[in-house]
Amino acid sequence: MKTKLSIKPLVIALSLIGSGAALADINIGVSVSATGSAAVLGGPEKNTAELMPTSIGGEKVNWIILDEASDPTATVKNVAKLINEHKVDLLIAGSITPAAMAAAGAAAESKTPLIALAPNPADGEKLKWTFTTPQNFALMAEGILEHMKANNQKTLGFIGFADGYGETWIKALDAVKAKYGVTVGPIERFQRTDTSVTGQAVKLIAAKPDAILVVASGAPAAMPHSTLVERGYKGQIYQTHGAPSPAFLKIGGKNVEGGILVAGPLIEWEQLSDSHPSKKAGAEYAKLYEGKHGAGSLSSFGGHVWDAWALASRAIPAAKKKAKPGTAEFRAALRDAIESEKDVVGVHGVFNMSPTDHSGHDRRARVLLQVQNGAFKVISK
Repeated sequence: MKTKLSIKPLVIALSLIGSGAALADINIGVSVSATGSAAVLGGPEKNTAELMPTSIGGEKVNWIILDEASDPTATVKNVAKLINEHKVDLLIAGSITPAAMAAAGAAAESKTPLIALAPNPADGEKLKWTFTTPQNFALMAEGILEHMKANNQKTLGFIGFADGYGETWIKALDAVKAKYGVTVGPIERFQRTDTSVTGQAVKLIAAKPDAILVVASGAPAAMPHSTLVERGYKGQIYQTHGAPSPAFLKIGGKNVEGGILVAGPLIEWEQLSDSHPSKKAGAEYAKLYEGKHGAGSLSSFGGHVWDAWALASRAIPAAKKKAKPGTAEFRAALRDAIESEKDVVGVHGVFNMSPTDHSGHDRRARVLLQVQNGAFKVISK
């Protein structure tokens, strides 16, 4: 799916002072799961990409938006098309971790900067060219384990996707669990397309852990949660930042009441303190998004695209001073600028990238939410 945009540009106070290069279009390629099992993530991402400005500093920005249909194989094809046919200067891709991982290889090979929309364990050359707007696993894992320690919970059961998202969460927990005196296990897995996890739930409940972590994204995150409750589990159930969405609340219903989710600050931006740097950014994004898609339509996932533009809009003027868009030199300069720009405020926190940290988040990118009376309530800021 290709979407050609003819929307009114946002007003952005950016200039290209000091740039002597001739004007040239800037091409940005977007690949998201607008359809398929991860559409609850990719739909808001696509909607947000369609709100993006069509110019920056007087230069035209072309947005090419493709549907990866929740299939990493389609992501590979989309990225190849964006690189080879559309000659994009920047990639924004990967609604789910397997798709983000698939995009990272092509980005590194073509030396095109990629801002991934799902956490991914990129390293080496892939890390060099890949940045992520979602919070990294270690930051979010510690938020859950801190809460467990404060509530004297020492054992954590695990049920998660049997793919890169689930496996990377296991590694993140393993790296920090000793610090909080928590033992992780049993570990159960399920496929994104599974319609039942009864067997896994029975095994977890039989082990009697103090708490259970569900590692899934979008609407599928509600199924294990509901199954555990229906089977009589009485302990605390946690969720990752892949879960918070209106669909999670709707599908989970009463079964997810009391559940605690680690999340970015956007989803309940109105509950943030006025001093939180993301409150103003969240308000601006919410007004624009809900103005087009209706009250209550805001999703944390679309915010990752918004933050991708926050990073790009700071980096493009710096890169433009060094090279002309459409060239390998510009793509390299853009990569360098994304990595070096500091205190970039987004709706999910403040970004400070470095050569060893291409997520760039700190504790300001994390809150704990609890489902109370069918809504998310911020319980830890």
